[in-house]
Amino acid sequence: MELEKDLQQVKDRKHAAFAYKYHLIDLLRMSKFTFAETNAQAWENYKYTFNRRTFLLQNGLYIAIVLIFIVLCIITPILKNTPLLTYNNVLNILQQASPRMFLALGVAGLILLTGTDLSIGRMVGMGMTTATIIMHQGVNTGFVFGHAFDFTSLPIGARVILALLVCVLLCTFFTAIAGFFTAKFKMHPFISTMANMLVIFGLITYATKGVSFGAIEPTIPAMIIPKINGFPTIILWAAAAIVIVWFIWNKTTFGKNLYAVGGNPEAASVSGISVFRVTVGAFVLAGILYGFGAWLECARMVGSGSAAYGQGWEMDAIAACVVGGVSFTGGIGKISGVVVGVFIFTALTYSLTILGIDTNLQFVFSGIIILVAVTLDCLKYVQKK
Repeated sequence: MELEKDLQQVKDRKHAAFAYKYHLIDLLRMSKFTFAETNAQAWENYKYTFNRRTFLLQNGLYIAIVLIFIVLCIITPILKNTPLLTYNNVLNILQQASPRMFLALGVAGLILLTGTDLSIGRMVGMGMTTATIIMHQGVNTGFVFGHAFDFTSLPIGARVILALLVCVLLCTFFTAIAGFFTAKFKMHPFISTMANMLVIFGLITYATKGVSFGAIEPTIPAMIIPKINGFPTIILWAAAAIVIVWFIWNKTTFGKNLYAVGGNPEAASVSGISVFRVTVGAFVLAGILYGFGAWLECARMVGSGSAAYGQGWEMDAIAACVVGGVSFTGGIGKISGVVVGVFIFTALTYSLTILGIDTNLQFVFSGIIILVAVTLDCLKYVQKK
């Protein structure tokens, strides 16, 4: 203990000497530091405040995942005679992650409010079914409540826009209902969204008899998400969503209120913030993003919409947010973390699939990662307390 005390005093004196040196430089140059001096100060401050426990709590999971990917990149060429880290594989991962990014960005706002959403997968199925029916190649062979819809009289562009609008409206309608019950009656989102999940799945399955509606017009994907020199532009849709949601979270009054309500709803209410409006607004924003995500997935998969599509996607979206540092304790999270979480899970699933790992074992890997992520989050919360 005496040794640690003496070492800390030495560390403090060194830091004080460094700070005094730059204080004198500051006085001489009127706060005009060179690039090297600015970086030297940042590095010194980082070293001085560095704490091994805090560092491992914040970055331990990411370090472990990076090591796992390194191991996968080494063993995949040995076992499968094919490299894992190639340009095409990276593009495939980004392409698969793009529709899921919309879902994760939507539920991240609800987790920020200490909530969740169990109906994401069913909304994807509803959106896929709706979009496939509207953009179907020719007259629909499937029936909805006993009626076969025919949208072939509309121009292709009008059908694309109509499909997007209907997807967004349907998803927003159901999330707004869940948000209303959550905000008005203090119902936990677990219950309100679980009710949504059951209602949506029951309605879509009953209306369509659970059948798949085939393919959409083959020209539509090239209109929405064309490939330019092999580059899938669906990635640009996801990038636009990331920028927009980041702006909402960080540069608008609604975003600041979202953090405030998530951190302490009672204090936010006393400060004049409408907890009801913020909660419903977060659910509505989530519904808009779900609708866009389902519409893009329909274009990516060229249709094949059914009520069963998207099963389990809610777990992927929630897990991506948790791994990305969006805390269930509320009021803590960044868009960058959500993006990293989505890429981690998509890349892990893609890598394990190439390696030939059984799908059931992939669930085991995902479960372990989620458990470790939440454990680290709980430890960080306890430490702050």
